[in-house]
Amino acid sequence: MSEGVEVINDEGPAQEQKEASVKSPDSNDANEKITSKPTTSSSGKQKNPSKVDILLKHAGDAPIMSKRKWTVDRTKKISWVADFIKKYIKSESSESLFLYVNQSFAPAPDTDLGSIFDCFGSDGKLVLHYCRTQAWG
Repeated sequence: MSEGVEVINDEGPAQEQKEASVKSPDSNDANEKITSKPTTSSSGKQKNPSKVDILLKHAGDAPIMSKRKWTVDRTKKISWVADFIKKYIKSESSESLFLYVNQSFAPAPDTDLGSIFDCFGSDGKLVLHYCRTQAWG
């Protein structure tokens, strides 16, 4: 184990904490502690860093999906998500489907989900709204 890093295991194996000693420029205490926990899901399981959680919400006249939360590979494109939704709601492939991030803008179809999640994800998930007609942006 590297110097200055101590592993504390007070909450069981799934909730391992790492603590590092750092010197803050505005502090006299050279051993100020920074604690970080690995990302875990609400069930306490370790999350896969190569996946992102997306929450799909309908808008306008789009049908409601019975399952809204999905875990998807970070490298998937927005166009893949649109095709997935079309298949799930049994829409014609020629029908339009618009996706919006946080009810504000439509991302480019060739954008990776991982980069959108890194910029606009909150509470461990990325919220995408889908509709058949233009709604926002």
